[in-house]
Amino acid sequence: MSTGRAATRMGPAELMQAAAMARRFYLEGKSKIQIADEFGVSRFKVARVLETALERDLIRIEIRVPAELDAERSDALRARYGLRHAVVVEAPADAQEDAADPENLGEVAADLLGELVTEGDVLGLAWGRSTIHMATALRRLPPCTVVQLTGVYDAGTADRGSVEAVRRAAEVAGGEAHPIYAPMLLPDPATAEALRRQTSIAAAYEYFDKVTVAAVSIGSWEPGVSTVHDMLAPQERAHYASLGVAAEMSAHLFDAEGRRIGRDLGERCITVEAERLRRVPEVVAIAGGGRKAEAINAVLRSGLVTSLVTDTAAADRLLR
Repeated sequence: MSTGRAATRMGPAELMQAAAMARRFYLEGKSKIQIADEFGVSRFKVARVLETALERDLIRIEIRVPAELDAERSDALRARYGLRHAVVVEAPADAQEDAADPENLGEVAADLLGELVTEGDVLGLAWGRSTIHMATALRRLPPCTVVQLTGVYDAGTADRGSVEAVRRAAEVAGGEAHPIYAPMLLPDPATAEALRRQTSIAAAYEYFDKVTVAAVSIGSWEPGVSTVHDMLAPQERAHYASLGVAAEMSAHLFDAEGRRIGRDLGERCITVEAERLRRVPEVVAIAGGGRKAEAINAVLRSGLVTSLVTDTAAADRLLR
């Protein structure tokens, strides 16, 4: 990106020295001290020459990212919410306002996990369409253990849902898989507690405190956008709506300010507890679309999420 200042004539000796120093610094990766030693000047002289070269358009720095990624919005979102990482994907031009998370979010999230996960980590995957798309798109992961963080939306479709996502991620990583063969929502707390004590589910729960990287989805409190909303009876939905629920993540409910509400619901769910999730060093949320902007805002304000993969439709609303 050019500074936009008009070029000022430099003498040939100045030009050649500036060009040589710029080549050493920007292309060869040498330090200013190394360049100063080579040219027999001070490092402050090198800094002035490089600065002058930029001001006079001798050097032009161009920042390029893949066309589908928006660097400016990504940086703005990261700063706005104090995130460790924020990646904004270009929303499809023909995307509908009420469309589900675009599949390309999962593809970008898969690449991000490939960067964040290191050998020996424990990767946790919560149920969600976006996390399932992400697992399908995974092409590389360092050797790690993969654990399921929530029960499934429908035990009858486990082979196409979070159980399969855990298996897929573990296969790519060449590590152990710890799935949970149980529904996410149970009729009452007693049934949920009995299931948590079952050997295979208890084994998965033991890994929750060892999770180092987690991937979660975010849902708005409306039909087709929140798994938990769709599993509840109408009167239960109305009850939680009356409490001011704005978002759902892994069966945890949040109001618009990011405060957790409806904690009794968690007692009926097979899911990682919010406080355990808060202790995970890296929690990546995957959610997009203008329809989900308020829900994303609520979850980000909760402090449970450290990184976000979203799209321009949601990012524009979040930044407004």
